[in-house]
Amino acid sequence: MSEESSQSAPSSAEPATAGPAASTDQPAPAGDGRHPWRIPAAVLLTAALAFGAWGLWRNLSQPEQAPPPPSADGAALSPRQMQAELEQLRQRVTTLGRSDAISRQANRDLQSALAERDEEIAGLRADVAFYERLVGATGQRRGLTVHALKMQPQDGVPSAWHFTTTLTQNLNRGAVSAGRLTLALEGTRAGKLEKLAWADLRQQPAAPGTAYSFKYFEQIEGDVFVPQGLTPVRVTVRLTPQSGPAVEQSFSWADATRDTAGAGNPGS
Repeated sequence: MSEESSQSAPSSAEPATAGPAASTDQPAPAGDGRHPWRIPAAVLLTAALAFGAWGLWRNLSQPEQAPPPPSADGAALSPRQMQAELEQLRQRVTTLGRSDAISRQANRDLQSALAERDEEIAGLRADVAFYERLVGATGQRRGLTVHALKMQPQDGVPSAWHFTTTLTQNLNRGAVSAGRLTLALEGTRAGKLEKLAWADLRQQPAAPGTAYSFKYFEQIEGDVFVPQGLTPVRVTVRLTPQSGPAVEQSFSWADATRDTAGAGNPGS
């Protein structure tokens, strides 16, 4: 027993002597030798939390403001500049509106002019075809005849009408056809048929007919007066040549008052 205790005593004393020697090589406080970075990390975390809290408080304490609208050059416009720009835009809209109206009016005028030209071309083509048939070698030979009649009302005088007749003949080429032309009108008034002679239409007793003289064709024009209340139905053109029998050609009032009068049917 005594020997075992004496042997164990030195072994228990050895750690006591070794303790001071180890402390002289690396002194460290008890419990902190394992994690020396905890204190600086805690300081940095505290500073970051404080800075974040300060930024959040600043954002919440300031009222929200809408950013100004960007301008063309990237800077905000002043009220005076905005008013000037608004006036410029209004003037531009007004100018564009006037330009559009002028363009529309010019387009309408152009369309009207083109329609008139088309009508004129169609009339000229019809005249050319008529002349070719009249004087051409293959044209049908006819004696004195009334090719067309056109009646047009006169402005300002409701009862006045202007007539235009086209007379033709190609039976005797080179021969002159001469004589006088008269008109007669048939119509209704108060349900009754009325006939007006040349003197009635001219409002002159024993009025002479309109003279004509031509070789191939001629247009004869004149004025007549249709009484108010009379509804015209038919117009008869009478040609009285210097030699030979008289020629009569009848046209309906509807055909005579059209823009382009056609040839009428021969009357008796």
